[in-house]
Formats: sequence, structure tokens, C-alpha cells
Amino acid sequence: MTVAEDAITRFLDLRALWGGGEVSDKVQPKQWLGTARIGDPNYAVHSRYVDLALADLKQYVCGRDVLIATHGFNNNRQQGIQALSEWRKLLSLPDTAAYLGLLWSGDSESVHMLSYPTEPAHGRDAGAKLAAFVDANLQNAASLSFVSHSLGARVILEAMTAMRLPVRRAILMAGAVDDRCLTGEFSAIQQKAQTIAVLASKEDEVLRRAFPVGDFVAEIIDHDHPWWESALGRFGPVERPGHYLPPCEIPKEWKYGHGDYLRVKPPAPQPIPPPQPPAMPPPATPLPFDGAGGWQEAWSASVVSAFFR
Repeated sequence: MTVAEDAITRFLDLRALWGGGEVSDKVQPKQWLGTARIGDPNYAVHSRYVDLALADLKQYVCGRDVLIATHGFNNNRQQGIQALSEWRKLLSLPDTAAYLGLLWSGDSESVHMLSYPTEPAHGRDAGAKLAAFVDANLQNAASLSFVSHSLGARVILEAMTAMRLPVRRAILMAGAVDDRCLTGEFSAIQQKAQTIAVLASKEDEVLRRAFPVGDFVAEIIDHDHPWWESALGRFGPVERPGHYLPPCEIPKEWKYGHGDYLRVKPPAPQPIPPPQPPAMPPPATPLPFDGAGGWQEAWSASVVSAFFR
């Protein structure tokens, strides 16, 4: 069966299981051949998510500007495939670009949201394995860039810290990492990335209420960062690192929530042309599409597209 190229999303899969579980021992190149929404109960998800030969992956990225995008906490494999493949359609990337979704095991099949304090450890493990894979297999790309949502920020920050290859763009959306990490724990990325950008919202209730508590518990369990930090994804970095591209705050009036960046239900009306140059709208700017369903992820995709260029 022939599948149209624009229906295919290629993935780097670090999941051992479809839901919950540990990080896989190795990165698995995959491709999603779906032409229908994964939420369709009559659609065979597993049969459409197939292996991608490493040689074919290398051919796909060869000489192209690669954008690796990853999801956040509490997404199983199916949800990650859906979010990243649908959001890809809203990006306005140049013909020289190659898009790869990154799946990692930041979720639990049993305790769900309560697993958050243990998930940063999975993020570190996933980042280290991603770094080794990228260095070994994607060196023929013209450039490498990353975009993350929520706790996925830890995955790509860990990867960039460990990588030997340079990074062209690093874009962190709703980062569920502490707001000092870019000049503290992950300060090394200032020498790795040409440009670092952040999308943040003061109206992010998850980061306002849950992040400080989860971060505190994570420190008790794992001693992974200072106690009771604020999240990068609410106010941006406390201190701007080198190569940082401001501004970062989404208008407060938009009430942009934690789940809005990659939300794909209802579907976005259509892609939004990226702003030139990348810029946050001033306060009191009307909502895109007059607030029609799905405008949020179309808007985040447009800004990421602008940062990527």
C-alpha cells in the first residue's frame, strides 16, 4: 500500500511499552502511516505504526535542517503519536526541513499524574540515550534543532548537554523545568545552541499549582534540583542565557493553558503564517481565528516555525 509522503510522520521512539514502563534500551526509528485520526476506535493504530530502517532515516535527514519535537509528561505512545503528527501539519517549515517526533516514557499506566516526581529520572535517561543516537546517526543532517513541551524540556536539555554535535535552535514550550536551569543545571547548552527560545504563559495553571509541589517531591526522592523552584514555562528564565531570543510571554488575556501548545482536539482551523521576525503579540491582541476551536496549537506552531527559520 502506498502512503502519501505528507501523511507520514517519522519518530524516534524511546518507549519500552505503549503505556507506562521504563525508557527503552535503544532508540527505535519508526514511522506513523496514519491518514485518519488515531482517536478513531475503528482504526488499527498498531498496524500503522511501523519500523523505519536506520538507512532510510539517515537518507531522510541527509543534508536537511532537522527539527526534533517531543511531548511532555503523562502522554502514552498513542497520545504522543497523535499530538506530534497532528501538530506537524500546522508547522510552516521550509522545504529543506525534516521533522522527527520523539516519544519517551514520561507516564504511568496505574498512578497517572501522581507519577510526576519520578518522571524527571526518565527524562534524564531518555536525553542521554537520544544524545548518543543523534551523535552516531544524524551527523549527515545540515543542522539539528529541538522543540519540546512541558517535561519534554528536560529530555532535550539533557540530550543537548551530552551531545557532541551542535544545535541550531532550541525552543522550550511550557517548560516544566526550573526557571534558573538555563544558566544553572543546563548552562552548557549556551555553548551548544545558536539560539534558545522559550514560550511561557502566566495563565498556565498546571505550572502554577502542580509544578512547585512535584518539583519539591522530586527533590526529596531524587535530589535532582533545588527545592521549590518556579517553572520556566510561566515567566521564562530568571536570567537570560547567552544566545537567548526574547520575548517569551504569551499575552495574559489569551489565558493560554498548559495543554494548549500541542492540543489537537478539536483540530485547528488551518496553519497560521509565522510572524516575521518571531515576536509575541502585544497585550490586548485579539485571539487568532476569533478564538475558534484549535487556534492555540496553530498559533504555537506558527511561532515555532518563525523561531526555527
